[in-house]
Amino acid sequence: MDLGVAGLASGFDWKTFIDQMTDIQRAPEKRLLEEQNQISQRNNALGSINTQFGVLSTRVDALKNLSLFNSRSTSVSDDSIATATSSGSAPLGTFTLTVSQLATAAKQRGAANIGAAIATSSDVSGVVLGSAGFATDVRAGTFTINNKQITIATTDTLQGVFDKISAATGGTVTGSYDATNDKIVLTSASEIVLGTATDTSNFLAVAKLANNGAGDVESGASLGGIKRSKVLAQANFTTAITDGGAGAGEFKINGVSISFNQTADSVQNVIDRINNSGAGVIASYDTVNDRFVLSSKSTGDMGVALEDVTGNFLAATGLTTGTLERGKDLLYSIDDGGQLSSKSNTITEDSSGLAGLSINVFDAGTTQVTVASDSTTIKKAITDFLGEYNNLQKLIDKNVASTTDAKGKVTAGLLAQDNDASEIASSLRSMVVQHITTALGVNSLDDLGIKSNGDDDTLELDDESKLDAALANNLTGVTNLFTDATSGLATRLAAYIEKDHGRRWHFGRAPKNFGRPDDRHRRPGRPNGTHRPGSERFDDR
Repeated sequence: MDLGVAGLASGFDWKTFIDQMTDIQRAPEKRLLEEQNQISQRNNALGSINTQFGVLSTRVDALKNLSLFNSRSTSVSDDSIATATSSGSAPLGTFTLTVSQLATAAKQRGAANIGAAIATSSDVSGVVLGSAGFATDVRAGTFTINNKQITIATTDTLQGVFDKISAATGGTVTGSYDATNDKIVLTSASEIVLGTATDTSNFLAVAKLANNGAGDVESGASLGGIKRSKVLAQANFTTAITDGGAGAGEFKINGVSISFNQTADSVQNVIDRINNSGAGVIASYDTVNDRFVLSSKSTGDMGVALEDVTGNFLAATGLTTGTLERGKDLLYSIDDGGQLSSKSNTITEDSSGLAGLSINVFDAGTTQVTVASDSTTIKKAITDFLGEYNNLQKLIDKNVASTTDAKGKVTAGLLAQDNDASEIASSLRSMVVQHITTALGVNSLDDLGIKSNGDDDTLELDDESKLDAALANNLTGVTNLFTDATSGLATRLAAYIEKDHGRRWHFGRAPKNFGRPDDRHRRPGRPNGTHRPGSERFDDR
């Protein structure tokens, strides 16, 4: 129930009177609230313009940089032969590349058959498959001879396997071991057929037995090999490896020292140590030929230097008695000139004399290499600038222009009274439409087919063909238009954005006294900045 019955006795409406007096007292606060809101909106608008100026500045800096206009593009008529890249210093033009020889890496192939034979006599009744000196471990399972399946285990002896072959084939196929040549021999009165797709044991492969269409089949090579998982002293080398007796063996490859211990290091340990060193080679063991191979990591006509320091690792592995296959240099010519060479299959200025040009070669043959100005990149930089310039002009126009609604009410833009914003739009437009006087044939954006729209200060690529033609035929003129140290468009725009504009206008901040309450906003009897309890506080700004 409302107990405040206004004017019950006097007829005077006290409630309405008090409400009106309260509204009058709050009027300055309302005005301050409105001004605060205006300040916030203007600051947001100024901040947006500031952000867009930063984006435009990035585009302008790109156009001011000479390296943009010196950028190059390369193409190759046959990319199966070579591909190419170039920098701004590469000479423009087309030339013929003829490759006669690819670069290859040097290889040191060790002597073959360095592993001890799997047996010293033809009696192999004591040679157990699981511990025999085969280069590859025998896997238990089945293999097939003349359609007969033979099942073996790693605990079987080699003689036991021969016995199983004879039993499975009814005595038509017999096996034996040739100790002189370290080979297995299978004999039959008729053709022997080895293996099927369902075999599960690798015995035939380990024994190096393959079909030959005859009744006698023998191993394709000696069977003894190196056990990479075994320590050096037990790895089945024909020549025992020694480390000098103190576990401090050492050898050098290309001058880089590699250490080893004959009783602690396995063959694979030493291989890995070589590969992870700075010797510049990849070491591997060839199980088929029972030999070690060192392959240079670098191509080119060079060798591999080897030296046993302590112990005999290189000699025992047959590397020092092996054969060197020297690497080859890349051989090529340019425009039918004299023969040039490179250690690698990459042609650089060092060998070709063509500054800034790099060519990766894949095959021998002839191809055309063309180096041209990178018009695509330059054109994109110009159109990117136009886009961000237009974005800034549109943003300024949006905040400066006034609008009229359907009833004819005019609403001023947030920055309609801000001379700085209008000056920016005008200054930018003046700079981009300015002509410079040169003898290079490109004196304004209009010469590139770019027009200025007088209605909203934006720029438009009106005739793209003019820009393409200028980039193709008069790049010097285009470069000068943007980068000239005195009159270049990008040079002048960068100076305006960085210095003149930044000194005179602080983005994202309202003018110093904008929205500051004057004496009319202060309440009688209250110091500036004080507030009535219960009201919002607005300190003097």
